[in-house]
Amino acid sequence: MADDQGRGRRRPLDEEEPSTSRGNRDGPQSKIFKGASSDVSRTDPRVERGDIPHDREREVPDPAPRREERGPPERKPRGDFFEIVNSRPADLVSKKGTDGKPVMLETNFFRLNTKPEWRIVHYHVEFEPSIENPRVRMGVLSNHANILGSGYLFDGLQLFTTRKFDQQLTVLAGKSKLDIDYKISVKFVGFISTAEPRFLQVLNLILRRSMKGLKLELVGRNLFDPRAKVEIREFRMELWPGYETSIRQHEKDILLSTEITHKVMRTETVYDILRRCSQNPARHQDEFRVNVLDLIVLTDYNNKTYRINDVDFGQTPKSTFSCKGRDISFVEYYLTKYNIRIRDHNQPLLISKNRDSAQKTNASELVVLIPELCRVTGLTDDMRSNFQLMRAMHGHTRMNPKQRIDRLRNFNHRLQSTPESVKVLKDWNMDLDKNLTVVRGRIIEPQKIVFQQGKVPAGENADWTRSFRDQKMLTTPSEGIDRWAVIAPEKNSRELRNLLEHLFRAASGMGLRIRNPQEVKIYDDRTATYVRALDDCARMDLKLILCLVPNINVERYSAIKKRGYVDRAVPTQVVTTKTASNRSLMSIATKIAIQLNCKLGYTPWMIELPLSGLMTIGFDIAKSTRDRKRAYGALVASMDLQQNSTYFSTVSECSAFDVLSNTLWPMIGKALRQYHREHKKLPARIVFYRDGVSSGSLKQLFEYEVKDIIEKLEAEYKRANSAPPQLAYIVVTKSMNARFFLNGQNPPPGTVVDDVITLPERYDFYLVSQQVRQGTVSPTSYNVLYSNMGISPEKMQKLTYKMCHLYYNWSGTTRVPAVCQYAKKLATLVGTNLHSIPQNALEKKFYYL
Repeated sequence: MADDQGRGRRRPLDEEEPSTSRGNRDGPQSKIFKGASSDVSRTDPRVERGDIPHDREREVPDPAPRREERGPPERKPRGDFFEIVNSRPADLVSKKGTDGKPVMLETNFFRLNTKPEWRIVHYHVEFEPSIENPRVRMGVLSNHANILGSGYLFDGLQLFTTRKFDQQLTVLAGKSKLDIDYKISVKFVGFISTAEPRFLQVLNLILRRSMKGLKLELVGRNLFDPRAKVEIREFRMELWPGYETSIRQHEKDILLSTEITHKVMRTETVYDILRRCSQNPARHQDEFRVNVLDLIVLTDYNNKTYRINDVDFGQTPKSTFSCKGRDISFVEYYLTKYNIRIRDHNQPLLISKNRDSAQKTNASELVVLIPELCRVTGLTDDMRSNFQLMRAMHGHTRMNPKQRIDRLRNFNHRLQSTPESVKVLKDWNMDLDKNLTVVRGRIIEPQKIVFQQGKVPAGENADWTRSFRDQKMLTTPSEGIDRWAVIAPEKNSRELRNLLEHLFRAASGMGLRIRNPQEVKIYDDRTATYVRALDDCARMDLKLILCLVPNINVERYSAIKKRGYVDRAVPTQVVTTKTASNRSLMSIATKIAIQLNCKLGYTPWMIELPLSGLMTIGFDIAKSTRDRKRAYGALVASMDLQQNSTYFSTVSECSAFDVLSNTLWPMIGKALRQYHREHKKLPARIVFYRDGVSSGSLKQLFEYEVKDIIEKLEAEYKRANSAPPQLAYIVVTKSMNARFFLNGQNPPPGTVVDDVITLPERYDFYLVSQQVRQGTVSPTSYNVLYSNMGISPEKMQKLTYKMCHLYYNWSGTTRVPAVCQYAKKLATLVGTNLHSIPQNALEKKFYYL
């Protein structure tokens, strides 16, 4: 089943889906667990690209031999880089709201008590002859620590220190441990003031340097503690605890954000997979390819991660390549450079191409890897569906608020009591507060849920599940569900009877009439059999088709959905026999009845909305699991929820490498035309919630997408002889590291924070909209990139919270506004199962629930 509610709360009855739709769109990946957040949408695993830890001087070559020598790629300075995008409106005096119950919240931030007043001098460093490996560069330069000054920072390319040399260019002589002489050119670049973004970059470099005293290993961009690893031996896995940190300027103070994170490390190597596949000699090559392509692997000798793009069975470790002017075998290379002895000289070679580099100049640069030296990272679909494994992992990664607070305080104590760490902070005059930062927040009052016969309070926990016992859905088909069919194997007739009996009873209590369906019995559960039965049913001009399947199968599920949505324009519902035999079938049948009602275009409930003429839009992008170069953008828009409480959805194909969707405006235009057809006018107000955007893309988004939408909206309304609409463009970010604690517990739904930890250059706020019963709640960040709506910040916050009550797969609030959740679900369905654009006839129905 799709995990729409995430960890920490029981799941809604989502339609039965194969496990591949649970976020693993790019194959098994390295997974980061940040404690136990409650993410209402599927969490995309993060692929970490590692930098080589530089705690020791070792002369090592590139991470692995390369197929084509093209010179070193362009390096970027280490540390966090902040691109400050000033999007706060000039006329916005205050972004703080006043409505709601005030509360004091602890956060996972530590205040920097003294803002350093030192002058940072920036240098660019070059070595002659050139040194590829950053660790060797650092080792060679470390011999001149007395000249550079105590506490200098060097990332392999950029040098930061408080000492200014007399000359613009200073030349030093260096020698490596292998007795190679180097000429070191230190060129003055300039001074860095405390007002520059680069100042924050230096602060983060200082923090990283101080954290080295804690004996942490850099894997990807974060630091982990392999000495504190947790072994899960029965599953050949390890969990490495670590910290995700960031220092930057917040409203009034420089704050250190600290989040507890875990990295999944599997003890299994690619060579282990090769040996398993070798048990089938006839197909071992094809089977091995299927099992390893797109895997993310870690090479322990440099703590770097790579994606496997191909397997070369024509070469082995005995093959040679050119290295520094002579031919050398891979066996000799690893023995000489890493003191690693390759055991199997007949294994094939793995090929990796950096996807990011592929979009730049080094498109043909390939890295060659050895299977037995590559450790597999992340989780496979089978692992995610293994209840025992996930329970074992969550026992270590899912932390309640008290545990998280204790870990944060322990981190702070270690940082300020470890001699090596203290020395670095003292050298740079950095004083870190020992207490968690306290902020003032507010709790928005509970909302009222509107049903057909009245209004029901959502309650402090924002859960109205029990209200369905005596409330009827807001809108249902006047004639009920009268033309529909069920497809089920003959052997599962008993489960089908049981399911239909409970479905009729549950629907009747909610005011939905369901008549007896046309039953189509099949005699096997093959995919082709279901597809043929679907074709037969489609000829009967049916409104809906329910398929009872024996188990979750990716191929069958995708075939059913594609036939229903791409070929036939008929909503389908897939239910497993296990679900139909569940002891809590009445509760499950209630949720299925709600889904069936939605898939026909009707609405189970609504909330009180003060604004008329309002269209809310959600947009998100999901990559195709079939073709990594393709992605699908989905847009879902409400059609003035005060009047008819209906929605419109549309999908378009876009590039997987471009955050800006070229087809976004045509999709908005379709939604506006649909609104005009229903209301004979265009919406007076539009709130656009944009999901799927990283912080590094904000400037691009602000400069191009926002301005383009404003310009084209004005032209569209001018053609319709209407005044331009009031528009708010809001970026929604779920993957934030901020955490809030109320008296050592999770804050309730409706908690808003709009000061202290927000950013001065933005019109932003944090909102906790969901209830979490296990683990620590994750707030969602909202960044208002543009708004001319003229409403106060508290009304913008309250409107956003209201929108979190309208996701019809769950009788409670979600972590993001419903239109965002719908857009994510629709994009994922198309990118994972359909791989084609659905029929236009389905645009007014929640067929993707």
